[in-house]
Amino acid sequence: RQEFARAKYLYEQTGAASPILHEENLTMRDRFAALPRVLPFVVLLTGVMVALYGGYATPSETAGLGGILALVLIALIYQVWTPKDLEPILTSTLREATMLMLIIGMSLLYSYVMSYLHISQAAAQAIVALHLSKWLLLATILVLVVVLGFFLPPVSIILMTAPIILPPLKAAGFDLIWFGVVMTIVMEMGLIHPPVGLNIFVIKNIAPDIPLKDVIWGTVPFVLLMMLAVVLLCLFPQIATGLPDLVMGKGR
Repeated sequence: RQEFARAKYLYEQTGAASPILHEENLTMRDRFAALPRVLPFVVLLTGVMVALYGGYATPSETAGLGGILALVLIALIYQVWTPKDLEPILTSTLREATMLMLIIGMSLLYSYVMSYLHISQAAAQAIVALHLSKWLLLATILVLVVVLGFFLPPVSIILMTAPIILPPLKAAGFDLIWFGVVMTIVMEMGLIHPPVGLNIFVIKNIAPDIPLKDVIWGTVPFVLLMMLAVVLLCLFPQIATGLPDLVMGKGR
């Protein structure tokens, strides 16, 4: 209730209100009655996933396909046909897309500077040069990846660190497919990890009436779950390697 009172106060002061804070008390009957309204989103997700994993479109093309499917669905279901009806949707999309592009653009510029100065590469080389034990080496590399994830997109982290860290990890006996899964989870953790995870500020810009402190605290359960996932993968690597072993054989 305090959060809603604060949101109401911020709305009165700034005029900005987030639908995230809209409270609805629904009965179980209301929830089942609302299930058909979810069907368009299921169709949208199914179309995007089929195009992507079926090999019919690249990730960039799939994003465009998702946008077209969304326009078709709102036209058919919500009868949004005229440019006047589309104007608020396109305006909001343009505003959020511009904000995201600026954040991503600056992160790419930052990754270029770090790559040019060999900061990430030097840090990875320093860790490898310590000649740590098997699991301590893995833990140190994952901490480095989390820290880099505060500032850099995952692709930049992979390009700058993978050529340095993969040979010693393979020599230590780690399965590289398994490590790829673990590294992906850790990189995504860095994107939402306080205090400077990139997605934290994306969420703050999308919902400006939610205090940054609340956004940060809201990410903590997800960070803990991702840490638990990494621990489970370390204890039971078959979770990540079972299917590749079945398809390609254990020798790979």
